[in-house]
Amino acid sequence: MSNPFFRTKPIDQILADAERPEHRLKKTLTAWDLTALGIGAIIGTGIFVLIGTAIVGDAHRPGAGPGIVLSFVLSGVTCALAALCYAEFSAMIPVAGSAYTFSYATLGEFLAWLTGWNLILEYGVACVAVAIGWSGYFNKLLKLAGIELPYWATNPPQWAGGPEGSIANFPAAIIVLLVTMILVIGIKESARAAGMIVLLKLAVILFFIAVGAPAVNSDNWAPFMPNGFEGVRAAAAIIFFAYIGFDAVSTAAEEAKNPQRDVPFGILGSLSVCTVLYISVAIVLTGLVPVGQIDIHAPVAEALTLVGFKWGAAIVAIGAVAGITSVLVVMMLGQIRVFFAMSRDQLLSPGLSTVHARFGTPHRATILTGVVVAILSAFFQIGEAADMTNIGTFFAFVLVSFGVMLLRYTKPNQPRPFRLPFMPLVPLLSIAACLYLMAGLPWATWIRFGVWTAVGIVVYLGYGMKYSKLSRRDTQNC
Repeated sequence: MSNPFFRTKPIDQILADAERPEHRLKKTLTAWDLTALGIGAIIGTGIFVLIGTAIVGDAHRPGAGPGIVLSFVLSGVTCALAALCYAEFSAMIPVAGSAYTFSYATLGEFLAWLTGWNLILEYGVACVAVAIGWSGYFNKLLKLAGIELPYWATNPPQWAGGPEGSIANFPAAIIVLLVTMILVIGIKESARAAGMIVLLKLAVILFFIAVGAPAVNSDNWAPFMPNGFEGVRAAAAIIFFAYIGFDAVSTAAEEAKNPQRDVPFGILGSLSVCTVLYISVAIVLTGLVPVGQIDIHAPVAEALTLVGFKWGAAIVAIGAVAGITSVLVVMMLGQIRVFFAMSRDQLLSPGLSTVHARFGTPHRATILTGVVVAILSAFFQIGEAADMTNIGTFFAFVLVSFGVMLLRYTKPNQPRPFRLPFMPLVPLLSIAACLYLMAGLPWATWIRFGVWTAVGIVVYLGYGMKYSKLSRRDTQNC
């Protein structure tokens, strides 16, 4: 019997399990669909909300000031290194589960479980944070239209940190349930909706750049790094949240028509487009208003208001609502596909990997995710959600980068439709960059991460190690 902690799942078996009729997902996504999903997940909360905190700083970290441009470059390069590793894996193993599945094929069941467990943290917390952010922007739009929802219907209850008399954040819960319905109906419909939203928010971001650029005052760029490079690194660690959506492209690989070609294109294409746009927005935003006047809640829209473009601020707010909606669609998609993959391996309840007979989607995992996220969004405030999401993602990126090197050694003849260049330099740089940015996260985040990981180990020892498919195979072979 093999060591349960280090037993790996053969790639041939991973691919065979994906083709079983009871677990087979519809293959309907094109290269454009995957790129749109990537851009849809990347451009949203990070650029419309978190950039303000990254520039100004908070009680836990120094701000980058205008040096936020370097922060976006640092985060972008880190993600590009990891994205190349993802692209090789996704083309070679085009199934749901992303980093979880890649780890199962290379590093063993225990590390695969921890990867999946932390992906659940990444996507779950991100979905809740995004839904709450969507509610905030939606309420602002209603106020611009002369409509104001009662405070008790837009805030969590008092016991969860909301104002006295509040009941729940109903808009946040409602948008989650609407997205859940779309995801149950089908991945193609979800991708189509995300694609239309992507076009809208790209137009809004280009509008902000075009309107704001002529009003830029270069005096606002001094001092460029008010807190030195430590401020740049701390900001890079939080705005990393703005980039991680490309990971969701790999979770949808199993539903691509031509995954060997289209998944690497979707991953690298969406990341490239978004990096250029992020840097452009950062340059214009920090040039429009002094750092001390940047609003941390709606920095992009408020910057236009401060320089006299109130009508432009309304347009940006509309784009923010659209952008955050598409992020929620793709983040929930990622969460569901990780649940689906872990369930298919019976590390979680097998019922979650059941595919709907008509829609070809994992409807049970989708409904469960939607209900839980809706409840959390309605009744809780998720503080420092971006940090918790980021540390789970960094962990996954490190394991994927290590795994792609290991598989080159253990499976040198495995077909690789996309080959990572400059092996092993790229994955080693990816690991180093991720660890460097992880070190810039607050200690409180590390403690929460440790607690979550410890809970995951207990769950694995109590359930997954005993009931996984590989465990049953080993038992039958004894």
